[in-house]
Amino acid sequence: MVQNPIFERATRFLSALRHCQVLGMQVHDASTDGITVILPYGPQIVGDPQSGVIHGGAITSLMDTACGMATLCVLPQFEVCPTLDLRIDYMHPAEPNKDVYGFAECYRVTTDVIFARGFAYQDDRERPVAHVVGTFMRMGKGIKGTRGFGGAINGGAA
Repeated sequence: MVQNPIFERATRFLSALRHCQVLGMQVHDASTDGITVILPYGPQIVGDPQSGVIHGGAITSLMDTACGMATLCVLPQFEVCPTLDLRIDYMHPAEPNKDVYGFAECYRVTTDVIFARGFAYQDDRERPVAHVVGTFMRMGKGIKGTRGFGGAINGGAA
């Protein structure tokens, strides 16, 4: 885990999202190459108490968050970029009692939309639990109600 300005901005952003706090998500790695977010295994993400299998909604939340946060890796300053579209293909169930890692990268940035892709995995990046592609709308850095939030994410810069 290498800390850099992108990692620090991503960590500040993640700490501001209540659902991510509840799920215990943490930034594992972040750079211009992309971001990896950890979803720790715990009772709050279990979908089937009998088997301990992780709920698909927790994986969806992880991957939407990772893809949305990948925008922090390619933009020079924080911008509000809500999800326009997200597609997740589940390859196999996540194994119980193991953390899930969500990697995402932006592969195209336009003036209005950012395109991201990624995958969720546990022990082996070559055996993903799920693949994801998403689009995120660029709302800009100065929209109403975000002045203080954006400054906090950028480390004090408005």
